[in-house]
Amino acid sequence: MSNSPINVQALQDQLNSLAKREGISQWDLGASRSSSASVQVDRGEPKQLKASQRSSITVRVWNQQGLVGITSTSDLSDSGLEKALMGAHQASAFGNPDDVPGFSPLAKADVPELDRPMKESQGIQVLLEQLLDAEKDLLGRHPAINTLPYNALNEGSSERIYLNSDGALRQAQRTQATVYLMARAEENGRKPRSGGAVRLALGSRELDLSGCIDEAAERTISHLNYKPIDTGRYLVCFTPEAFLDLIGSFSSMFNARAVLDGVSLSKQDSIGEQLAVPFFNLTDNGLHPAHIGAMPFDGEGTPTRPLPLIGNGELKNFLHSEATARRFGVTPTGHAGMGAKVSVGPDWFEITRAPGTTTDADHLDHTNTSDTFVLVESLNALHAGVKASQGAFSLPFDGWLVNNGERTSIEAATIAGDIRDVLKSIVQIERTPVVTHEGVCPHIWVDGLAITGDA
Repeated sequence: MSNSPINVQALQDQLNSLAKREGISQWDLGASRSSSASVQVDRGEPKQLKASQRSSITVRVWNQQGLVGITSTSDLSDSGLEKALMGAHQASAFGNPDDVPGFSPLAKADVPELDRPMKESQGIQVLLEQLLDAEKDLLGRHPAINTLPYNALNEGSSERIYLNSDGALRQAQRTQATVYLMARAEENGRKPRSGGAVRLALGSRELDLSGCIDEAAERTISHLNYKPIDTGRYLVCFTPEAFLDLIGSFSSMFNARAVLDGVSLSKQDSIGEQLAVPFFNLTDNGLHPAHIGAMPFDGEGTPTRPLPLIGNGELKNFLHSEATARRFGVTPTGHAGMGAKVSVGPDWFEITRAPGTTTDADHLDHTNTSDTFVLVESLNALHAGVKASQGAFSLPFDGWLVNNGERTSIEAATIAGDIRDVLKSIVQIERTPVVTHEGVCPHIWVDGLAITGDA
């Protein structure tokens, strides 16, 4: 696959011609394709070198009765498109009359300008040499660091298009690169400890490799001197990554599709409810300058835009597709996938402290406080330990017990609670936002969380 963009105008003309011939008056198409190169290493040797190309096309057709049929394919040739259109037309006879998607009313609205210049790839050989150097550097940071069980360096490009029989025509391309390093350290008579870091950039030349190495080394070494923790309730400070993982695991609270399907903590009339403390703000901001993977429109062609989800602690909006927005009597928000039953999902969470607010715990600062607290670095087993529709979580975590500024790594422990209680038990949101690879968030303090030590 070349990196030259798909000729969407020719594609639309071709589909219009095919649809006219088959008597199809309403159709749309969503397509994505990507190419990537990735490398992994193991103690100075290449472990895996992989190049891949993927493409996926989804065609939907509305028949005379208004029912929708859908076909997916990876064949963008003339014959492939013809088969997809015909297949979707035939499938429309079996469409679900109770859940019929339509065109987004914003599919032809102006899309935002994104400042995401395309970057040239370096090639798999250069990636391999860079990762081997990074591994050597990280292994040399401490005698106990003896392997990097998980590591990867990749670069690639991707493209998304959306077009429909009503004249909508969308196209976007981007490049992206990622490096991930996780070190494992082991000392005699002690349990293995590990720590990792990740960096993203528009291209592999822009990746902060040295920063990634430093962070992975620092995290790993800081966990070597570990001790058990007593079971109890603690003042807890979540790192930005950990809190974003936690709130992301419960994103069905803001998902209109999940609300309609009855698998969300929220109900249709929940807008306006107090979900969190009054100084907590949460926005889904897919256009944030730090969001490397930003796209200007979603799977239905709706423009991407910042969407306030929680403002001053109140639930402000749900994430919507065209179909859910129609059910709620609002406009689509730009968070839809493409399908017969359209999925809805968040882009990029940005958590901030409401401007001008003060708290009784403003003295709390994870870098300088005399209070005893648990600093949660990362949450594990999110797929198994979260019951999103019930609000409950019980998760193993990595972190430290901090006493008078002195950190002691926690040997093994589990943190548990209910997300609704967590959001209402926040005592401090630090004022400095931190950009991570998955969103923007300050350090967040929650009081009275239950921690079970494995002592």
